[in-house]
Amino acid sequence: MLSRRHLLGAGLLLCRELTRPAAAIAARLADECLSPLPGGQIVGLRPLTADRPRPTAFGTPLGGPGLDTRQFTDLSGVQPDRMLTPTPEVFVRTAAPSGLEQRQGEWSVTIHGRFNSTGVTAEELRRMSRPMGAHVIECAGNNDPNNFGLLSLAEWDGVALADLLPSLRPDYDDYGILVTGLDDESQPARSSVPGASWILPLDGLPELGPFLATRMNGAPLSPDHGAPVRLVVPGWYGCAWIKWVQSLELVKRDALITYQMAEFASRTHQSGQPVEVTDYAPPLIDLAATPIRVEQWRVGRRTEYRVVGLAWGGRIAQPALEIRMHARDAWHPVHVCSPALQPHGWVLWSYRWRPEHAGPYSLSLRAQPGAQRQRRLDMFFYTRRVQIDEV
Repeated sequence: MLSRRHLLGAGLLLCRELTRPAAAIAARLADECLSPLPGGQIVGLRPLTADRPRPTAFGTPLGGPGLDTRQFTDLSGVQPDRMLTPTPEVFVRTAAPSGLEQRQGEWSVTIHGRFNSTGVTAEELRRMSRPMGAHVIECAGNNDPNNFGLLSLAEWDGVALADLLPSLRPDYDDYGILVTGLDDESQPARSSVPGASWILPLDGLPELGPFLATRMNGAPLSPDHGAPVRLVVPGWYGCAWIKWVQSLELVKRDALITYQMAEFASRTHQSGQPVEVTDYAPPLIDLAATPIRVEQWRVGRRTEYRVVGLAWGGRIAQPALEIRMHARDAWHPVHVCSPALQPHGWVLWSYRWRPEHAGPYSLSLRAQPGAQRQRRLDMFFYTRRVQIDEV
């Protein structure tokens, strides 16, 4: 439980959170959750694996060019004073298209309004940008149980899409905004379908809070992260975060979904295969959680373990999470380290553990029943395995 001193400190920090880095806020709020175990000494880390473990090269582009590129984030190093993902380590799901860098200096976003078209240059967007907070980005295909490394947390600067609505001049029968980005269709891809675009509903746009990002973690976007202009949709899967944004356009209620929306329909938990945009449910990230490291400790003459993990998505402020070590085991509450100040950030949690015997364990998380929607946790999507050799 947070002390009165921590709560008072949290109140002061909340008043200043737009002007202070999220990492500094998290460090100030971190409680004893991850302090050294009393009388203990850490021995090392037990590797988290899948049924068929394989090594992952973190921070290195893999797979091929363009749409086939993957770069995974190593989540095991997240700490209360290191909550943000360093820019070189932020995951990449698709690399920059060929020829992008030659166009950077003349980049503009065309705005196709109801009666005319206009445009705004990337430089104008950079001048208009303001801090937009820290937001988790997760690929809807974050399904590799060896790492779940298509997941990162970064701070963003940008321009709210709602601020550009006057240029669009929507009418009552307009449904949404089609955001289209540059894509590389010059070479075939093994792992994706060309066509970078998504339709955002106009209804509730200010509450949803999408924005055109120009900076990440205090620096201009890199080409692989969408430079010069990238869409960010807080709380939605990264497939909707269109990179290399080229145009905004109003669409009607009978508009068809885009190729990208169709490709990611199953991975964003749609009901069946939507055809029209009004049938497509928001690709919201539900409450999710996974272990990121298992620490081995020597406490006196005993061996103990501490499972450390992340939670994100849904209503993340301070989720009520539980863990179990086998499918037949009971669920036990975990300790959430500190409340999330950013509604679309992530939080650390921990669980102190004394295994009954050596052997393999499967670590699963859930929210307490009825707390909130948790579709992937219900499927044990983020389960991690660990081999315990000493008890």
